[in-house]
Amino acid sequence: MFNLFSLFKKDKIWDFKGGIHPPEMKLQSSRTPMRIAQLPDEVIIPIHQHLGVPGQLCVSVGEHVLKGQPLTKGVGRTLPVHASISGTVTAIEPFPSAHPSGLPEIAVRIQSDGKDEWREKSPIINYQLESRETLLSRIHEAGIAGLGGAGFPTASKLKGGGDLVKTLIINAAECEPYITADDRLMQEHADEVIAGCQVLIHLLSPDEVLIGIEDNKPEAIEALKQALNAMPDEKRIFIRVIPTKYPSGGAKQLTKILTGKEVPSGGRSSDIGVLMQNVGTVVAIKRAIIDDEPLIERVVTVTGNGAKTPGNFWARLGTPIYSLLKQAGFVAGSEQMVIMGGPLMGFTLPDLNAPVVKITNCLLIPSAEEMDTDNLEEACIRCGHCVDACPSGLLPQQLYWFSKGKEHEKAQQHNLFDCIECGACAFVCPSNIPLVQYYRQEKAEIREIDAEAKRATEAKARFEAKKIRMEREKLEREARHQRAAVKLDDEEHSEVQSALSRVKAKQSIGKIISVKAGEEPDNAAAIAARKKRKEEVRAKQAAKLAQQKALEASSENTASESEDADPRKAAVAAALARVKAKKAQQATEAISTVEAPVQSAEAEDVDPRKAAVAAALARVKAKKAQQATEAISTVEAPVQSAEAEDVDPRKAAVAAAIARVKAKKEAQQAQTETTIDEAPAQNAETEEVDPRKAAVAAAIARVKAKKEAEQRRANKEEVTLD
Repeated sequence: MFNLFSLFKKDKIWDFKGGIHPPEMKLQSSRTPMRIAQLPDEVIIPIHQHLGVPGQLCVSVGEHVLKGQPLTKGVGRTLPVHASISGTVTAIEPFPSAHPSGLPEIAVRIQSDGKDEWREKSPIINYQLESRETLLSRIHEAGIAGLGGAGFPTASKLKGGGDLVKTLIINAAECEPYITADDRLMQEHADEVIAGCQVLIHLLSPDEVLIGIEDNKPEAIEALKQALNAMPDEKRIFIRVIPTKYPSGGAKQLTKILTGKEVPSGGRSSDIGVLMQNVGTVVAIKRAIIDDEPLIERVVTVTGNGAKTPGNFWARLGTPIYSLLKQAGFVAGSEQMVIMGGPLMGFTLPDLNAPVVKITNCLLIPSAEEMDTDNLEEACIRCGHCVDACPSGLLPQQLYWFSKGKEHEKAQQHNLFDCIECGACAFVCPSNIPLVQYYRQEKAEIREIDAEAKRATEAKARFEAKKIRMEREKLEREARHQRAAVKLDDEEHSEVQSALSRVKAKQSIGKIISVKAGEEPDNAAAIAARKKRKEEVRAKQAAKLAQQKALEASSENTASESEDADPRKAAVAAALARVKAKKAQQATEAISTVEAPVQSAEAEDVDPRKAAVAAALARVKAKKAQQATEAISTVEAPVQSAEAEDVDPRKAAVAAAIARVKAKKEAQQAQTETTIDEAPAQNAETEEVDPRKAAVAAAIARVKAKKEAEQRRANKEEVTLD
């Protein structure tokens, strides 16, 4: 009893609400075998032939390509396109497209070389050993898209199904009038259809595969049954013959007919465990996996009263439509139209030079009687026939008003995007209103509005991100500046600390000065250190000067011993002695002059004791300079008087030597007295002297010393002249 119920359920066929029964008009092309279209001299292959974005070009002008060679690269939902003939790429440029707008799209133009040579193939004999990812990758690389008219990337559709698919439906209904491409494909290539189903079973592992085919295709049904009987081990493929009704080939409608399930509004068939593929797509999958042939050709129905020899053609993708029409006996007229697709869902081609693409399933050349173009659009009479005919359960009349009135929000609320654009409502409309055209235009406008809103949202998001980034960068700059300021403060603090340490080191030379209120500071330690430094400098200078004089004296003594008793030489020697004595005096004065500014600079301090010390030192040095001058004059007088007398030359030389020795002794004695005289000068520091008086005294002492030096210099010059 259970088995009988299961068999009854499998064979049961459901129905969908609405639908129409237009004239089929299929016998014109279904009775003749398929023909292979002539190889075109040139193909124009648009790089965008599917839903999604176009791929990236991988060929250039002038390059030679082989049949099946990829022309673009595709990633994700972006499919590649392939060369359908072998030849040379002559141009990559915009070309009129097979689209209602006729707007140009980028296409690759290939000039045939007449060889039709394939690229290297690598077929898979036993695909059951390959992984699911490998097979899906090959389907993607073959550029397979839905050949039923939607053009959705097949590999992406199979990936989206995954393990959720319980029922695989093969759409072989082909319900639209005039079109017989799938009918003839099943009649002549039924074995490839079954082989493609087995490939899909390996990929998806469904519980069952249902081939839905209308009962107006008896030859195709018989061919499929024979191909299936040739595989007795295949128990998951079932052929389901359904009543002829338009649009039973719609995805949602065929799902309802075969399974009794309805796809939710806005959802996908995979949400209820169902996946659907067109019969032409199944054959393309078989050829891609087993034969390693990408999608470069498809079956195209060329029919209508405007074709003398209608039929179905294996046409290469990129073949100019006008060239294919000529092979069916088409003669262009002044007002002859050509429709790509069927009479209900197709569109008029604006340019017959457009190429055959992946979704080109039919080229209809109707006569004026077939299209009945004289019927003008009239006002809606609210008859409701469109509601009865709608297979999606919509309200076409309301959607018409909303679309015409640009009420986009209301149109969306009435499920405009559930419309499959089958044209059933327009077919039954007594007012000849092209309802589908209104719906298509409204969908396009809503998509554009949504795209603009999306762009605005993305722009706002970018602006907000930029604002956040700029704020972050500002905070980072402030933090860097703050760190730099802290570092600078640390450096300044370290410099201050080092300066303080140096001051403390200087103060540590003597004892720490402690000053109480009303008392004067004790500078004895600083004065002693300064005095010590000065004594060291003077000692070094005196030692250096004494060394030079000793060298000169020794050289002079040697020279004097070797001299003859010539009086002139003695006089010269005496003059040299005087000059050297004068130089010694000038060196002493230079030392005093150097010390005077130092002492005066020290006197500029506010401390009155330092000023008093400077004044005392100035007086002592002036006194010493005067005594040294008098000593030199005393020595020079006997020498000068001796020059005028006529004496023995030997005595003159002895006198000169004695004079030099005395001058040297006097200089040494002066230095010794300077060292001795500085002691009382230091004691003067203890006296409290008015700083102004001390400064005046120091200045007067310097002036007197200068005058005395000038006076002595003048006296010397007079003596020399005498």
